[in-house]
Amino acid sequence: VQLVESGGGSAQSGGSLRLSCISSGFTVSTYVMGWFRQVPGEGREGIAAIDSDGVTFYSDSVKGRFTISEDHAKNTLYLQMNDLRSEDTAMYYCAADTRKPHKSWSLVPGFFGYWGQGIQVTVSS
Repeated sequence: VQLVESGGGSAQSGGSLRLSCISSGFTVSTYVMGWFRQVPGEGREGIAAIDSDGVTFYSDSVKGRFTISEDHAKNTLYLQMNDLRSEDTAMYYCAADTRKPHKSWSLVPGFFGYWGQGIQVTVSS
């Protein structure tokens, strides 16, 4: 299993970015996939997830601004980030697991067994 994030970088407050997570060694449609972020000195925060039935989950911090989606033909996970804010500045990680979580576990980092290397997103005001 390999996960590789791309699409990070810098954006202005109110702007947009789209993160991609190209996956290999497994089929994204059969796994639960998630996006997490972390700032230095803080724990990893779950922000979005999509399970094998296509059900999506979002943290309150990004709900209505970020959208998680999959392209099964490309075996790729996406995170469309709109209306970016300075507090969205973080290292972003995609993650996957073979199990189907209860919704209460869908954004818990400890549930996910496979992780990408992370990519930086910086939002300036």
